[in-house]
Amino acid sequence: MAQRTKPAAPRPQPRLYLVTPPVGDAAAFAPLLAAALAAGDVAAVLLRLGDADERSLINRIKTLADVAQAKDAALIVDGHADLVARAGADGAHLTGIEAFNTALDTLKPDRIAGAGGLVSRHDAMLAAEAGADYVMFGEPEAQGDRPAFAAIEERVGWWAEVFEIPCAAYAASLDEVAPLVHAGADFIALGDFIWGEPQQISPRVAAAAQRLALPETAA
Repeated sequence: MAQRTKPAAPRPQPRLYLVTPPVGDAAAFAPLLAAALAAGDVAAVLLRLGDADERSLINRIKTLADVAQAKDAALIVDGHADLVARAGADGAHLTGIEAFNTALDTLKPDRIAGAGGLVSRHDAMLAAEAGADYVMFGEPEAQGDRPAFAAIEERVGWWAEVFEIPCAAYAASLDEVAPLVHAGADFIALGDFIWGEPQQISPRVAAAAQRLALPETAA
């Protein structure tokens, strides 16, 4: 695994990565997503899908891929790697090293393969070596549990020091954004806290974007 070398240029500004709630009605969610995308520098959207038949899932992905891609954001589907190409999405996010390895041939070389739910440093390194386009640390499990925040900071800092492959760090609140930027995250994933109140989506994304300032440039 190649180690990260000191870049000649300054570290790139981190960007936002929006994580949707489970979406059942794509048409109803589309304006909320558009508002979020307009409020900050968003690199990608991780689309979580509610249960449905395959055709319904594909239609939801297509609807929201159009919204995201119109704003130059990649649409990444949570799981469902087999639907990505057919629905016009940009890639898939796989939870756990086994799921990641199983889906890799379906996605590569044309689509993004992201890895999350990596319970150990070893799993993260295995995902990177296999060809992950990014790894994510700190996202909640299905039951809502997540590691202690100090442990997430430590894992992000370790990755940023050693590896070239980008790291996305999950922020469960606005207060977590700046510490994760300082730890070395390339992307800050924003989850449920931005979606709860429709009128607060734009202000919360904008507030997160304001906290992306790098340590050396922060006021």
